[in-house]
Amino acid sequence: MLITSKPESLELQAKLFRGFADPSRLSILEALRGGELAVTEIVQATGLTQSNVSNHLSCLRDCGLVTSEQQGRFSYYQLSDQRVEDLLSLTDELLADVAKGVYECTRYEAKEA
Repeated sequence: MLITSKPESLELQAKLFRGFADPSRLSILEALRGGELAVTEIVQATGLTQSNVSNHLSCLRDCGLVTSEQQGRFSYYQLSDQRVEDLLSLTDELLADVAKGVYECTRYEAKEA
């Protein structure tokens, strides 16, 4: 049973959601919703640089959100668990209902680079 009232559990949940909160990482996760891809394919799908994709894939892999498999010279990445896809789908559904409020929210503005 998951008890979310413990501070450690809340911190861990917040850390998980920070993994989804970065636009580059989210873009990569979205690209992987269609199935496994090599880094070059993720670069094409996201428009991010190869070094940026590799850096974020390392983070996503370390956090357990994606897995990789070496096939010859290439590593292919995929979502680690169907629940990652499910969470992204639930996000789409929720956003369809609350998009106006999220768009107008001034409390969670993107940080300037």
